[in-house]
Amino acid sequence: MVYQSSFTIATRGRGTYPIAPEVQQRLADSGIDTGIGLIFVHHTSASLILCENADPEVRTDLERFMGRLVPDGDALFRHVDEGTDDMPAHVRSILTSNSLSVPVSGGRFDLGVWQGIYLWEHRRAPHRRRVTLTVYGD
Repeated sequence: MVYQSSFTIATRGRGTYPIAPEVQQRLADSGIDTGIGLIFVHHTSASLILCENADPEVRTDLERFMGRLVPDGDALFRHVDEGTDDMPAHVRSILTSNSLSVPVSGGRFDLGVWQGIYLWEHRRAPHRRRVTLTVYGD
């Protein structure tokens, strides 16, 4: 069986946004008990991460690290059509990922105890990000 559903996340700008509750609910709606789920974000300046979910400082530290690694306004970048955070957002999304594969067991995503699923917005301004969940299984 294959199930697919899309939804939109409204961001307030740069940062991480938990999406595990949304994808878990859609997985439950699918009726699939065992299989694999593919979560995909349809944008080039946002990404998906599987990350520590107990201490929000982990995600704050990741943001600070990424800011040091790929700073806004770096003179290296010529693609600034939408501002000084435009090209850095593209680089950040390429360094992370636009999709996650997660096993499904017992009708739930089989995450580790401290794992959460997050959309990582790399632009400073608010955006609406489309995410698609595709689940394969029985």
